[in-house]
Amino acid sequence: MFTRLVLGIGLLSATALTHPAEAADARVLQIVVSTNRQQLSVYDGDTVVATSKVSTGKSGHSTPSGIFSVLEKEVYHRSNIYSNSPMPFMQRLTWSGIALHESSSVPNYPASHGCVRMPKAFAKKLYAMTQPGVHVVISDTAVAPQPIEHATLFHPLAPTISGPMFSELSLRPTTSGFLLRAEPVEVAMNDTASLPPAPALTAPRNEAPLSILITRRGLRENVRDLQQLLSTLGFDAGLPDGYLGPATVRAIRDFRSAHGLPAIGGLIGPELMKAVYAAAGKGEPPNGAIMVRQGFKPVLEASATIAEPQEALGTHFFTAHDVERAIGQAQWYGMTLEGDLSKDTKKRFGITSEQQSEGLDAADRALDRISIPDDVRQKIEGLLTTGSSLTISDTGVGPETGDGTDFITITRRGGLATKG
Repeated sequence: MFTRLVLGIGLLSATALTHPAEAADARVLQIVVSTNRQQLSVYDGDTVVATSKVSTGKSGHSTPSGIFSVLEKEVYHRSNIYSNSPMPFMQRLTWSGIALHESSSVPNYPASHGCVRMPKAFAKKLYAMTQPGVHVVISDTAVAPQPIEHATLFHPLAPTISGPMFSELSLRPTTSGFLLRAEPVEVAMNDTASLPPAPALTAPRNEAPLSILITRRGLRENVRDLQQLLSTLGFDAGLPDGYLGPATVRAIRDFRSAHGLPAIGGLIGPELMKAVYAAAGKGEPPNGAIMVRQGFKPVLEASATIAEPQEALGTHFFTAHDVERAIGQAQWYGMTLEGDLSKDTKKRFGITSEQQSEGLDAADRALDRISIPDDVRQKIEGLLTTGSSLTISDTGVGPETGDGTDFITITRRGGLATKG
């Protein structure tokens, strides 16, 4: 559980580097921007290693809030939107034009066209500290990562030790020092000469951190499942690509006709999903999805289950530090972001209450409600490395997530609503 909720953080000096030497591994760095305080803080775990004043988007061009990552870096960059304006030490957050960059104008109030402006000296130092993939959280309120422990969070798979099982080993007497009077007990033993050489403990081949998203299943995921199941049932739905093409529409209509389902409530609805899953012997259709990217590329996608689906999950972000594969442990840090769900989003996902997404233990409650298949968990834990992240969100995969990005979760669109 969270040791404390992040409702506020103390202000440091306008521009300061506190312990940059302690943040040698850029994978674990996390940048947090508070728009209401006009402040940027860099965290290594829950420790602030750098901080600076910033200037975010002004009225009409407000900086979007949410969860981002550095997509690319460029020392000398010019805006392709605003009159070729210089943007030194640019660190891109979206392909639609939001970035961190140096500016000669960093007042103590929002003044940009949506980007996060930084003073020259700090922009240069921050540029040297980061690498593509570093996480950036932009929030209206002040938030900060806090240690969290929960059974739903991932831990690296410990290496399997070959050799005889304990039940196959002979026993020898010894003495337990924990008893008030020393009494003989038996422990497992084995002839070490017969054991094979111990395998080297190696990290996963790809050391790039994972970006994991757990969210509600959207139309694309449902369509892809329908395509696979309908084709299995003899209704040719075409390739399972998640798009409603002519073959898929025809297969849905043929299935409805064959099973006497009324053509009401839209082409795809809960009744159709339940009927197709039942016909295929798959039980209840899943309501959640878990997706994994590595190096800005998709590597895994599977179903998950969200309990009490009428309740909002909220938006929560977790990062893994100190991943120790040899002992199967990782230290997780998390934070909860504010974000109001639109009426359309609530209607689309059947959300009727946001009560569970609020309060001190909202992140724990969200994790409590998520179930992940064991085989999916094992695949993820086999790839988990330091710097991996987990986002929980109600809103599905947003439009800013695409080729060459991690999962980008927007809690308030700001100036993105006015961009092309």
